[in-house]
Amino acid sequence: MTNSSHQQVGLKWLYFVAIFIALSLVGSQSDNSTLLQKIKARGELRIVTRIGPTTYFIGGNGSSGFEYDLAARFAEYLGVKLSVIATDDMRNVFRLVNSGQVDMAAAGLAITPERDKLFDFSPFYQKIDIKLVFKQGNFWPRDLEQLDGNLTVLAGSSHSELLLRLKQDHPNLSWHENSTLAVDDLVDEVLEGKINYTLLDSNDLILQRRYHPELAVAFTLEENNQLAWAMKKNADHSLYQATAEFFSLMKENQKLANLLEVYYGHLENFDYVGSRRFLRAARKKLQKYQTFFEEAGSQELDWKLLAAISYQESHWNPKARSATGVRGMMMLTLPTAKQLGINNRLDAEESIKGGSKYFLSMFKKFPDRIQEPDRTWLALASYNVGFGHLEDARILTQLMGGNPDKWLDVKEHLPLLRQRKWYKQTRYGYARGDEPVQYVDNIRRYYEVLNWIYENQEKNTDHNHDQILATNQ
Repeated sequence: MTNSSHQQVGLKWLYFVAIFIALSLVGSQSDNSTLLQKIKARGELRIVTRIGPTTYFIGGNGSSGFEYDLAARFAEYLGVKLSVIATDDMRNVFRLVNSGQVDMAAAGLAITPERDKLFDFSPFYQKIDIKLVFKQGNFWPRDLEQLDGNLTVLAGSSHSELLLRLKQDHPNLSWHENSTLAVDDLVDEVLEGKINYTLLDSNDLILQRRYHPELAVAFTLEENNQLAWAMKKNADHSLYQATAEFFSLMKENQKLANLLEVYYGHLENFDYVGSRRFLRAARKKLQKYQTFFEEAGSQELDWKLLAAISYQESHWNPKARSATGVRGMMMLTLPTAKQLGINNRLDAEESIKGGSKYFLSMFKKFPDRIQEPDRTWLALASYNVGFGHLEDARILTQLMGGNPDKWLDVKEHLPLLRQRKWYKQTRYGYARGDEPVQYVDNIRRYYEVLNWIYENQEKNTDHNHDQILATNQ
């Protein structure tokens, strides 16, 4: 073999060695990548969540739910897209985390002693209490010893773990666990009399009571449970560190508080009688005026929001009158009605059109930088207290270090307009500033219930249509 041949063989051998070393280095680097690096490399954060009103659901505007929105913000913080697996089975949530099929569970999970042994948890972002609930009018147990009937909870839930701990001091305590039902289903079973009791987290409870005011609380079993995201145990801590930085930032810039306010801020004061009255009116009275609301809402305003405003104003009574002289479905003053071109405030159709115009005029006065849903809540407050007083409250909010563009901050300062110390500093003076806060909260509740009612109607219509098609085939 010539020297040239030897050189070619040597070069080929060196070439293959170099490729082998390079591939080895790439494999070594890949193996040594942290979980966070892998998430960013794939460009996707994979989570598992539960289907439910506090976690994840498909609404009129697509994917929604507190956990979903919070996880979406975290994915945005990481610079990746969010991929979601939703399940009804709590045990499946933990199986997917342990198997590594998802990066974490964002599913409204309480940190319990048992779970803490098996999983790593992010810093907590919310505290909840655990309540025992039953149907209003049935036997009201005052403690665990008085339970008489079927208590059913979700299998694999923190509730089943809690009951196991409580059984040590209450040996007669018994319950059933169900892996096929979701939170909504358990509530339905209680209200339909199929089971006597279930356990609900306090955040689930206040959302459920919007639609089911007959859901009653017997007593609290445990307080101040911390909700957090769960990650696989013994994994590297890069993802945990990212969640810690994320939640620190969310708390610092008030974004976590704002998100909590969006989902829960208007639900704190439960009114059993008022809730039942509204549900009854929505099912029996609203249909008479629905066409008027739809036409007045048109493309700029959801008719159900307009209907919610009208219920707060007049309980859908075209002849309504207040002591201050406002009249009709939308309770317009005479000068406002004339300004809007409304000739007869007692005509339901005219009043609704006028109310729609007036609300939109408030809505459009705010600067473009104010985003939803704050823009709508601020406009609602203006409808009630007047744009000038609302602007006074926004100025006070800013002077006191709050954000005048956020309803969470403005509603904290609106009640100051009652106090001489503060309203003397404003342009428009005294106002009953606590009233628009309650006004907005009420309308938000009514609006959410109307969305729920009409979404369920559409689902039932689609289901019945499918049944008809199946029958005809």
